[in-house]
Amino acid sequence: MEFTKILGQEYIKNHLIQSADLGRIPHAQLFVGPEGSGTLAMAIAYAHHVLCNTNGGLNESCSIKFQKLSHPDLHFIYPTITTDEVKVKPKSIDFIADWREFVLENAYAGLFDWYAKLGVQNKQGEIRVDDAQEILKSLSLKSYEGGYKIMIIWMADKMNISASNKLLKLLEEPPEKTVFLLVSENEEDIIQTIRSRCQITKFGGLSEQIIANALVDRKQIELNMALKIAHQSQGNYNKALQLLNDDQEGLPFEQWFVTWVRVAFKAKGNAAAIQDLIEWSEQIAALGRETQKKFLQFCIEMFRQALLLNYETKSLVYIEPKVEKFKLENFAPFVNGNNITEIFKELSDAMYHIERNGNAKIILTDLSIKLTRLIHKK
Repeated sequence: MEFTKILGQEYIKNHLIQSADLGRIPHAQLFVGPEGSGTLAMAIAYAHHVLCNTNGGLNESCSIKFQKLSHPDLHFIYPTITTDEVKVKPKSIDFIADWREFVLENAYAGLFDWYAKLGVQNKQGEIRVDDAQEILKSLSLKSYEGGYKIMIIWMADKMNISASNKLLKLLEEPPEKTVFLLVSENEEDIIQTIRSRCQITKFGGLSEQIIANALVDRKQIELNMALKIAHQSQGNYNKALQLLNDDQEGLPFEQWFVTWVRVAFKAKGNAAAIQDLIEWSEQIAALGRETQKKFLQFCIEMFRQALLLNYETKSLVYIEPKVEKFKLENFAPFVNGNNITEIFKELSDAMYHIERNGNAKIILTDLSIKLTRLIHKK
């Protein structure tokens, strides 16, 4: 991964190159940005530049190691789960082959994609204290090339407290010529003491034009289609790739959402429809927790799009539902200033409780019953 392959983010790119070339390399940096903005890709490109740049150019033999993410002075930490192969105390190193394959396939992919590759089902990934021990072990060795050692911690907000405290000690007294690159979508979920020791670089979403140009150049699709996909992707290159590949993940989300709001609409004063809501809740509760959270986030965005349409800001509406006989413009009048705040709150609370291992069936049933009231609120 080289800087030339990174989409957009020119200011950040130039800043990192110039500071590295001047020898101004902070020992701890935090790259923060939304999914698909290129935070991980930029971290790898930066590591490539720091480790392989000699005499003003990239060392070829060093770059070859980066092509397979197998450079001995480049280390990765990322959320993991227990699996049939790794039944206890999972660590990043246990999944390094899967990780390299995952990143090389798409460095813009998100956490949900990584969990799907691992097959999380009803589990939630995290970075544990055993990973922190691996960091200590890896960084205690001498640099293979005699220069820097770089540790990229992807989704650093998924570190548990024990791992965070262990990392904090390393950041306070870092080994010589060691660089920590933390990557996260949620800065606030990283403990303050770690954030205060990092130089923070914030990424914005990519522009529609940059995404469209990348789709034309890299995927050879025609410009009008590329522009349409870029608009729907909302600055997320990973989402653009999913839309391009006609990823079916979004289709059941739409179907589940439409079924839900239709039944909730009919349920007011209709006891029979309550049973349908309970059955819907059981269906969603049977999914993995990460899928449930992602679906609830999708629901928030659907309500937001309906609100924008209701208030006649069509230029900001990018979702085009594919479910038969469901039109966003017909649904929009039921989402307004009197109920949107409560709807958002209930969906956010449901996500919070699911993330903390609450009973999904009870949480979703409660949410569904509340929606029957809110959707009729004038």
